[in-house]
Amino acid sequence: MNDRTMKNKVMAGPFAAIKGIVVSVNLCSRTWNVRTCVTAVFYFLLALSGGFILNSSARNIDEQTAPGNQPPSPTQESPSVTERIKRVENSLLPPFVIKGQPSVQMKLADRMKFYTTPGVSIAVIDKGRVQWARGNGVRETGGSEAITPETLFQAASISKPVAAVAALRLVQQGKLDLDEDVNRKLTSWKLPENEFTSERKVTLRGLLSHSAGLTVHGFAGYASDEPAPTLVQVLDGVKPANSKPIRVDIAPGIKYRYAGGGYVVLQQLLLDVTGKQFPLLMQETVLNKIRVTHSTYEQPLPKEFWSNAAVGHGSNGEKVKGKWHTYPEMAAAGLWATPTDLARLAIEIQRSLSGKSIRVLSQDIVRQMLTPQLGGWGLGFGLTGKGPSASFSHGGANEGYQCRLVAYNHTGQGAVVMTNSDRGSLLAEEVLRSIAREYGWVDYLPKEKVLAQVSPKIYDSYAGQYELAPNFILTITADEGKLMAHATGQPKLALFPESETQFFLIVAAAEITFVRDEKGQVTHLILRQGGQDTTAKKIK
Repeated sequence: MNDRTMKNKVMAGPFAAIKGIVVSVNLCSRTWNVRTCVTAVFYFLLALSGGFILNSSARNIDEQTAPGNQPPSPTQESPSVTERIKRVENSLLPPFVIKGQPSVQMKLADRMKFYTTPGVSIAVIDKGRVQWARGNGVRETGGSEAITPETLFQAASISKPVAAVAALRLVQQGKLDLDEDVNRKLTSWKLPENEFTSERKVTLRGLLSHSAGLTVHGFAGYASDEPAPTLVQVLDGVKPANSKPIRVDIAPGIKYRYAGGGYVVLQQLLLDVTGKQFPLLMQETVLNKIRVTHSTYEQPLPKEFWSNAAVGHGSNGEKVKGKWHTYPEMAAAGLWATPTDLARLAIEIQRSLSGKSIRVLSQDIVRQMLTPQLGGWGLGFGLTGKGPSASFSHGGANEGYQCRLVAYNHTGQGAVVMTNSDRGSLLAEEVLRSIAREYGWVDYLPKEKVLAQVSPKIYDSYAGQYELAPNFILTITADEGKLMAHATGQPKLALFPESETQFFLIVAAAEITFVRDEKGQVTHLILRQGGQDTTAKKIK
């Protein structure tokens, strides 16, 4: 997301409204988690018009390569690829499967309605190239203009690793140093010194890896009728900026804490070092070099791009006021892109890591980029796995948009999924799991759960009402030997037991733990969804 403090998003799924209301009291703990909103009613969109556009020519990056290495040739869509697309779109997977039982498989069109998501765009990387890219649905609710592989979406926080590539290219050129005090290169604005920077200084390494001790998790953006601040106003939290000042409040270099504010400092640093406006700098330093044809960091989005841009939608399916927000925090959240363009960048990183391309970054710099720093974060990307499962990824959520990028270091595989909805994150995860199964990824498949044998008598003690937020109740009932959950305005769903106290929901991608006091009385439950815990007190 634009990974700001969780305020205007809603968790997707049957428990969407639960998280939408309750999690507004929580803070995001990781980079790409969804944000929240106060919508309490689960809306279903009418069936979206078809408009599924097939990109019959999956174009690939024409890369500059090291001697002796040739780039992969473009591939026309073959019947086998067409069949794979159909299987991906008709076999979306939930996060959990029950051991010994067939997994639930869902159709993309149905899940788009389920998540009130008008449009989805997908690009799949296989064998080191974009094997296919496909648009699904429409640019805006009530419209007829189809999403195509060329439709622009807000990349939100995926803007960050792209900006990181530009910074690392300047490191490669000797214009920046990863471990130098950034204030030595900042000229038009300085990061205020304080007791936390007396011994440890903020460095480029810290900015890129979210370990600089900086504040401001993320940014809300600005509606079309709101004045947008300058970059310095954002840095200092001066109106019309709607975010707090970006300052150091933890000693740099000792702790991972995701901070979009660090990438605003990075944006200013790149401006001061190069003397170029940020969109032009990014175009020249990164985008042009990988032959990206549609993406731009221009904010606000120039009018000539409007007819090709997906419109943002809130959690209830309504269009974002003015179609989309403006993000002067360009390095943190300002990129407009297509999945294919982001896939080109991922492929370039994969090829550079293997020594097959030097178009943007050297092999050595990419190795540093993909080396875990504090908290397992790299220099721009989140990192997971080892060996063949080693991957780099990032997600994003701006107002009305959610997206996800995943790529493997060594296997030439990956995918990008972009949506124009505040409920698109969990949908993107379902799509990625389907891609993972179809293309034999080493991980990213549903987690297998083993059902526990629990006496139905225990269920009676859990039955009751739990307050997740004012006037928003989760009702637990024991029906014919099954435990059921029914949230205000939402359908009743089955809870499956992992133990006597822990349960999970398959379609809703949620887990529930019941908690007892010292007297053995159930006092509350803990709802876990999207990496967040929410406590609900038992009120009846």
